[in-house]
Amino acid sequence: MGSLFAFTLLGLFTGAAYAIMASGLVLTYTTTRVFNIAHGAFGMVLAFTFWDFTQRQGLPTLLSLFLVLGVVAPAIGWFIQRFVTRGLGEGPVSVALVVTVGLLVGLIGLAQQIWKPEARVLLPFYSDTGWQLGDTYITAHQVVTIICSVVVAVGLYLLLNRTRIGTAMRASVDNPELLKLFGGRPDTVAALAWAIGMSLAALGGILLTPVVGLDYYALTLLVINAYAAAMLGRLKSLPLTFAGAMGLGILESWAVAYLPTDGFWSTVRPVIPALFLFAIVVLMPQAQLRIGQVKGIIAAPVPSVTKAVGSGAGLLAVAFVLISLVSRADVLLIGVAATYAMVMLSLVLLTGYGGHVSLAQFTFAGVGALAYAKLDEPNLFGLAMAALISAAVGALVALPVLRLTGLYLALSTMAFAVLMDKMIFQAEFAFKFNGTLATERLSILGVRIGSDTSYVWFMVLCFVLMGLLLLWLRRGALGRILIAMRDSPSGCGTLGLDLRWFRVGLFSLSAGMAGLAGGLFAGLRGTVGAADFLYFQSLLVLLLAVVFGVTSVTGALLGGTALMLLPVWQSSQPELAGLLFAVLGFGAVLLGRDPNGIANHLFKLGRWGTGRVLPRWEEQLRERLDGLLKATRPEPARSIDALVDAGIEEPKGVG
Repeated sequence: MGSLFAFTLLGLFTGAAYAIMASGLVLTYTTTRVFNIAHGAFGMVLAFTFWDFTQRQGLPTLLSLFLVLGVVAPAIGWFIQRFVTRGLGEGPVSVALVVTVGLLVGLIGLAQQIWKPEARVLLPFYSDTGWQLGDTYITAHQVVTIICSVVVAVGLYLLLNRTRIGTAMRASVDNPELLKLFGGRPDTVAALAWAIGMSLAALGGILLTPVVGLDYYALTLLVINAYAAAMLGRLKSLPLTFAGAMGLGILESWAVAYLPTDGFWSTVRPVIPALFLFAIVVLMPQAQLRIGQVKGIIAAPVPSVTKAVGSGAGLLAVAFVLISLVSRADVLLIGVAATYAMVMLSLVLLTGYGGHVSLAQFTFAGVGALAYAKLDEPNLFGLAMAALISAAVGALVALPVLRLTGLYLALSTMAFAVLMDKMIFQAEFAFKFNGTLATERLSILGVRIGSDTSYVWFMVLCFVLMGLLLLWLRRGALGRILIAMRDSPSGCGTLGLDLRWFRVGLFSLSAGMAGLAGGLFAGLRGTVGAADFLYFQSLLVLLLAVVFGVTSVTGALLGGTALMLLPVWQSSQPELAGLLFAVLGFGAVLLGRDPNGIANHLFKLGRWGTGRVLPRWEEQLRERLDGLLKATRPEPARSIDALVDAGIEEPKGVG
């Protein structure tokens, strides 16, 4: 009984920290309809700021706490609401998710650039104080955390339900225009909500740091636990959010205490929050989330068949020349770029055309690579089976959330990615823990593609064929249904279109495309392991797909190339590794509202150049042709006398 009490108390402590962070997440969503995936990243940066104030600057702990919670965090919250997320809740949920994922990646890079990687320690509050309660020792830090969580829960409940400001906060999300008519200020209310939410993220990060440590990724991704608690409250009920956080903390603590440390159960322990999140998303009734008004997206232009085939042939020719000239290491990098580009093509179908966000797309590539390695059929049949298995897994992921859209659908894919990363890919029957599987290169009709140059060129060929297939789908009736589903799901429902099974098929096809890329990647590398398909990479794939254009094949090609170059640049300039992450993340924030991305600007530049340069060239060519014609033909006679002198008979009838 003593151990049960001890682990329950430990669970209450971690659950209290989760409750603080989840409460801030619920507050910002309730008032602005923006689900801030970067909530944990903000908590991480502010925890580093608190460490900087106390350890590097030497400020007193209470003064540092006041500066972080009362000045720095609210200022950041006001700035984010004013210049980043303002009006974001009125658009498609995919845009809000991409922008906040960009904030997450950018903040990780910013923290790495400001606070270089090194060992740091942040001591608990009143580290020398504690009490013995039976066989259990209770620290002052644990008590402070639990008290803070209760104060936060009660304070937010009173704020939202017993004050005029809270009423304005709730009214701003229901009808901001009506609030203006009654003299309210929706922007001010939203800024206040973000300021409070940012302070709660900071408080949660500071309280968790002595347990988790000052780590860029651990603190950032730990907020997934807060997602689960917030979803239990359907992103609007603070009491349910508080109860969910406490329950999750206790469940985690009991799992550590009583689940076996070997075998299958050892893989369950680290994924309990993800299982909790997935179960809540699937089992609980869907809340009526207002994920934005119906607004169409002006997609990138669809090229003609001739132009698409010509561009594909040109890319194959360029790839052939480039692969023949560069070193073997660079050839392999081109193959990696082709892999990323093919995975981004699957996002073009799912997100660019269909309007659904997947935070697990690189996980599907991992499923394809694992299937290709396990089948041990290094031929077209094995590659096709790897794609089909990935497609089946994608359908299985979409089936439980058949009735869900938008935010719920995206969070379910995130939970799936975490489960696959921690529970499946590191299991004994898969890649094993930090293990690898050997793979062979593909063979076609018994002829093995052994050389690196031939194999990589074949990967580029697969990318071209997949791109042409996507463009063919986009031009047809299926493409028109996809665009209609993306721009106006309610309109499609009005017309009697049942999009649920259509969405399952879309997820399946998209996952199959990613799985095909994973199988080709396995053959390229020769060995693949769980470390090649970490779920964090799916966030980078999504970001770069959006930055370069998630609605076009060109955007996928540019994004895959950029994602391949990112680790190369980071390894060549380690001191700028964090800066590159920050540029990537904040670039996605700037371009996240335009899913056509950089590729669309290149299209506009090309059309501008065609409209300006080509007419001038045509005019100059016409002038030169006229000059040549004048030089080669005889000058026409100006009079009859001149014709007679030239020996030409005088025309009849001229008198």
